[in-house]
Amino acid sequence: MFGCKCFFWSRVGDLIQPGPVYFSLPDPIPQWPQEHRKKGVSFYKPISIPDGFYCLGHYCQSNENLLHGFNNGGDDDDENLDNCGYFWLPQPPEGYKALGLSVTNKSEKPNLEAVKCVRVDLTDACEIYRPIANTYSKYSKEPLVVWSTRPCHRGMYGKGVFVGTFYCGNYSSSGDEVNIVCLKNLDVNLHAMPNLDQIHALVRHYGPTLCFHPDEIYLASSVSWFFRNGALLYSKSTSDGQAIDPRGTTLPAGGTNDGAYWIDLPNDSELASVIKRGNLDSAKLYVHVKPALGGTFTDIVMWVFAPFNGPGTIKVGLMNIGLSKIGRHVGDWEHITLRISNFTGELWNVYFSQHSGGEWVDASELEFIEGNKAIIYSSRNGHASFPHPGNHIQGSAKLGIGVRNDTGRSGSCVDSSRKYEIVAAEYLGDGVVKEPGWLQYMRKWGPTVVYDSRTELDRIVKVLPPMVRNSMQNMLDKLPLELYGEEGPTGPKEKNNWIGDERW
Repeated sequence: MFGCKCFFWSRVGDLIQPGPVYFSLPDPIPQWPQEHRKKGVSFYKPISIPDGFYCLGHYCQSNENLLHGFNNGGDDDDENLDNCGYFWLPQPPEGYKALGLSVTNKSEKPNLEAVKCVRVDLTDACEIYRPIANTYSKYSKEPLVVWSTRPCHRGMYGKGVFVGTFYCGNYSSSGDEVNIVCLKNLDVNLHAMPNLDQIHALVRHYGPTLCFHPDEIYLASSVSWFFRNGALLYSKSTSDGQAIDPRGTTLPAGGTNDGAYWIDLPNDSELASVIKRGNLDSAKLYVHVKPALGGTFTDIVMWVFAPFNGPGTIKVGLMNIGLSKIGRHVGDWEHITLRISNFTGELWNVYFSQHSGGEWVDASELEFIEGNKAIIYSSRNGHASFPHPGNHIQGSAKLGIGVRNDTGRSGSCVDSSRKYEIVAAEYLGDGVVKEPGWLQYMRKWGPTVVYDSRTELDRIVKVLPPMVRNSMQNMLDKLPLELYGEEGPTGPKEKNNWIGDERW
């Protein structure tokens, strides 16, 4: 038995609407509904719950997106809240926690059986994630924000299980912990995770095609091609570079990024020029498979290597300023992540890494090239990944100030469903996947370049009109050092997302 706390939301008839279309993955290529979808959000509650199962909370999503939820079993017979919405937060007894809210269109307190609470030891902390709706009530000066939720503890070893419920309140930023929780997976065996044969099947079915810009010079290659064609290992203790065997077994393994070793191009300028351009015939995606959200999802992380990262271009309004040094560095690692449901084998979304950040994109928003295989657009010179072609601005798109990431389709592509190598899947146990030697190399894949890149940037800022000068300066202060080209990047295992979740 538990009490209820009521959040009253008045005059939301224009906001709460039914009618999103169900989404399922395409095969063959999807034919998305073309009709205009209403603005606002819809709330769903499950019906016809099987015996032995209970509702843990209601579901909410924007009407502008195709229906893609799983926690509540809602369908077209969902209750339509035409005028007013009432949000009820369960108040469980000691030793229990609520996992979601109940929504009604009447002011009467809902039945105590509307949603169930769960014992504390079966739950994990939860936080708000992305805003779904933002509106004002005549009864409050503060906006009421409806948020999606996610576990606080995520990544390879996180036990929190995403429930699919929402939260509402006067919160202003994602990451705030709230007084509802998620479930916790207490089974250390992760029975729902795919075995090795199933991993290959998933990659062959969902593996996207990586497409480079038509004007790209610095293409991808395999790591072994990079080593075979003259890449050298340097250290503080010697001035001469040493050759590296194709599997990277001669590289120092383990340790930390202490600056004691780094990889560089050969001194021969002609050979270095050849290596910089990469070798698309040898290129492949390096696959790391790990549990996500308590093992209810599988993350297939696909790493791409390019021997060289080219200089960037700054956009200021209508001006495009090509940079001579900034952005140039040896050895570039980028990645994408496919998140797949272990309940259905369905691709839910894809993470696109973009220099020091990135974005999750739902499967319904992807561009597909064949069956359920999406296209990944790699930005010119920088190799950041995007779901669609165009000119993407890293900085302030609203002001038209930032670093350009130009993407477009070309014949320079890598089909990851055919050209891939599984390099790690720790949950399968020792020896199931043999990790290559280069994966254990924790130092820099490029040298530290000694030049004052900020001087070049300051010269650009000084010639700008006063009205955009401050915005440009603020944008430059937030750019990652790697983009300046002053530090060689580290390899996949040194990235935070190897064990942890993606930034968003």
